[in-house]
This record gives sequence, C-alpha cells and structure tokens, in this order.
Amino acid sequence: MGKKVRVGLIYGGKSGEHEVSLQTALAVMKAFDYAKYDIIPFYITKQGKWHAGAVLGAPPQEVKELQYGPSAAGGELVPVLRSLQPGGGDAAGETLDVIFPLLHGTYGEDGTIQGLLEMADVPYVGAGVLASAVGMDKVMMKKVFAQEGLPQCVYRHFNRTQWIKDPAFFIMEVEVALGYPCFIKPANLGSSVGISKARNREELTAAIELAFRYDRKVIVEEFVDAREIEVSVLGNDEPRASVPGEVITSSDFYDYDAKYVDGTSRMQIPADVPEEVAEEVRKMALQAFLAIDGSGLSRVDFFLRRGDNQLLINEVNTMPGFTPFSMYPLMWKETGMSYQELLDTLISLAVARHQEKQRITYS
Repeated sequence: MGKKVRVGLIYGGKSGEHEVSLQTALAVMKAFDYAKYDIIPFYITKQGKWHAGAVLGAPPQEVKELQYGPSAAGGELVPVLRSLQPGGGDAAGETLDVIFPLLHGTYGEDGTIQGLLEMADVPYVGAGVLASAVGMDKVMMKKVFAQEGLPQCVYRHFNRTQWIKDPAFFIMEVEVALGYPCFIKPANLGSSVGISKARNREELTAAIELAFRYDRKVIVEEFVDAREIEVSVLGNDEPRASVPGEVITSSDFYDYDAKYVDGTSRMQIPADVPEEVAEEVRKMALQAFLAIDGSGLSRVDFFLRRGDNQLLINEVNTMPGFTPFSMYPLMWKETGMSYQELLDTLISLAVARHQEKQRITYS
C-alpha cells in the first residue's frame, strides 16, 4: 500500500455558522477512507483560537469530540501553520498534503482562510480567494451575474453609514423599485442567517436593523413567487453539473430554522422540471461558476418563477452544506457519484489546481 494522503480538516470558526461547520466536519470525518487518508483535525473556536488534534485513528462519533482544547500551540496560529508548510511538520517531520476547509460563513468561505492557505502555499479544497469573496458578498455576486447577462431579481443595497445618514431615502427607494413583500439580507453571510421578509414599512425598518447586526452592508430583494431549484457544480476549469434538485419548504422562505432546526423543508431530487429546464439550470450554473472563477465545488441556487417559468439565478454558494444529507452531495448521489467518491474527487481537484499554480512565474 502506498503512502497515505495527509488531509488537514479545518472547521468551527468565528462565524454565526460555527455549529453548522461542526456538523459538516463530523460527517466528512466519518466518510473518509482511513486506509487511504490520514486525517488531522484543526478546530477554530468561536473566539478564533486554533487547536490542532492528533492524527485520527478512527472517525469521531459525536460533535463534542471535535472541540479540542488548548494544545502545545497554545491556540496561536503561527505554530499551527508550521505543520502546513513545507519544511515544517510534526515531530516526525510529516507535513500535510492538502487542506480541506470545512468552514461556513464569515472567515471561512469569504476568501480570508483561502488567502492564508495561499500564503502558506498548500493545496486546499474549494474556491480560491476571489471566488470565495465574490460568492460570499451577495452584492458583488449580483454585479458579476449582471455583467454575464444572467437574469436575476430586482434588488437594492446600502451600507450602515448610508442608512444612518438617510434611512427615509432608502425606504422610499425600496418601496418604489421593489414594493412589498420584499426580502432583507446581510450582504455577507450564509445559511439564511439574519434574513427577514417585510410586508410593510415597519417590518422593513426592523428587518434592516436586524440584518445590520450581522454585516455592515444590506441587500433588499424583490419577492418572487417561485420554486427554489438548486444544482451542484464540481470541477476546476472544466466543471460539470449534477441533476438539479428542488427545496420545498412550508415556511415563508428557506431560513436557518427551516434548514437546520424545525424540519419544515424537504428536498426533491431530481427536481420535477422538464428536461429543457434542467438543462438550462445546468448551463447557467456552469456559466455562473466560471464567471466568479470557481474551483472545486459550488451549489448554485435559482428561482423558477411560477407565472412564466422564467429562471432567475439567486446565488452561488462556494462552501455548501456538506453532510451526507445536504443538497450538494445528494444531487451528486442521484447523478451517480457517492459521498466518498466526491471526497476523493475534491482532494484530487485541490492538488491539481495547486500543481497548475506552480507553473506561474512570480519573479
């Protein structure tokens, strides 16, 4: 048997999606083939402290096993980074072959951890700095979609300083351009945290104040009476798309509770849509993925408007939910790729992208 691939899993983090990240990490640790991989956990606390665990001999069974306490590194980043870089490593001189960031939300899928890993010059799974940042910032993402000619809903955006200076102006702009109901979101956050539906001016004001708790920039989108269609994308420069799925929720919209808490949502895979619609979903998803310079994986979400069956792109999620019961791996399972095969492919894509970057001349 050849040498095992050493994979560092980074999870937790300073994010409102810390707990979601822990669930993802537990699922991934359970799915890896321990005959092929050495798995080394790196837990980031909510306060931003890094704690490295030993090489796993077997997958953990509960989330609490993933929350490591202070180690010899003392929770500081620099000693941990030594194990990532060539020439560093553990006591046996072993370094990591690839990093798998399993961080959701702020400091995880927004380009920050990706920038750190680029500086460390190690292969890592998923989108790079640019794609991660654009994929996290809903305003910048929509501007890229517009440049690509991808149809999307009407929206407005503003930052906290602008809002404080003249809230009446932005309320008027929303009412004229979008009307009620409308959706208010923090511009930079995932898992539907901080999202509200406003039916009148009072609810709009309260929703904007709530969204500003989670980000300095807010986006307001028009209400679209539509089905929610999603598709998984996998690859680097020549990506492929899975069969699409549909999210069906009994709540007003697919919020955090519907996703993770109260079970009011369900998934239908494949989505019950005509083949020509499914093909258009895949085509637009690949276009969006390449437009943000995506790599590794992404889930692309759409609205299928009920009135005229018009497809509207909603967003690209560069680090989608990744438990075996999440939409991303389930859509690949329906397409013919198992969860374990998906992990193997993502590791291979990360290494291939890093090798491609080694061809670049920097001096």
